[in-house]
Parts: sequence; structure tokens; C-alpha cells
Amino acid sequence: MRLITLALLPLLAACVTPREACIANAGSDLRVINSLIGTTRGNLARGFAIETQQKIREVNTTCATELPDGTIIRTECEKVAVREVKVPVAIDLNAEHAKLSSLEERQRQLQINAEAVRQQCIAANPE
Repeated sequence: MRLITLALLPLLAACVTPREACIANAGSDLRVINSLIGTTRGNLARGFAIETQQKIREVNTTCATELPDGTIIRTECEKVAVREVKVPVAIDLNAEHAKLSSLEERQRQLQINAEAVRQQCIAANPE
């Protein structure tokens, strides 16, 4: 499914007008800040952060092996299995509050800048 989505992105991008592309770019930093604010608020509400870690282990399985004469045989082999797990991580709540305040201040600045750039996009690319 992910490959199909990636294959269709260039086609969808071709449908975007210059005005829409300009406006989307104007808010990209703001979207990142908004996501970070959401994560930080969630951390504060829970009292801890959640981190994604990869757990790696070897799994015994059977593999198909082709012999020089073309015969295929099954043999036991090991493969590496990787899975992602979410684990709680302790945080400094005071530092997290300070980070949230800083992010919210930056968000206010970016909202003002994004609106100004949006207006410039509209003026430069009338529909």
C-alpha cells in the first residue's frame, strides 16, 4: 500500500496549483511545531514520554537453497526479526513545561509569519 501511495504522489503533485503549493510551504514549519506541541502536552499529561525502540531477535525458520544441479532443498536457517515497541521514558517535568512554553512562543511567531507568507502567495498567484 505504501508503494502505491508513493507512486501516486507525483501524479497528485501535478494537480496542485502554484498558489496551493506556495500556501502549503508557508505552513510547513508551523505544522512541525504543532506536532511537537501535541507530543509535549501528551508527555506532560502522562508524566512521562513514550519512545519507540527496535527490538531485534533471531528467528529459526526454513530457507530454500538451490543446489548446483538446480535441485531446491529446504534447510534450517536463522533470520533477523525486527519489531518496534513503545516504552515509557522518564522526563523532567519542569524542563518539559519550559519546552512547551518555548514551543508555544515559537508557534505564535510562525503563525504570524505563515499568514504573511500566505497573503504573499495569494497576491503572487491569483486564481
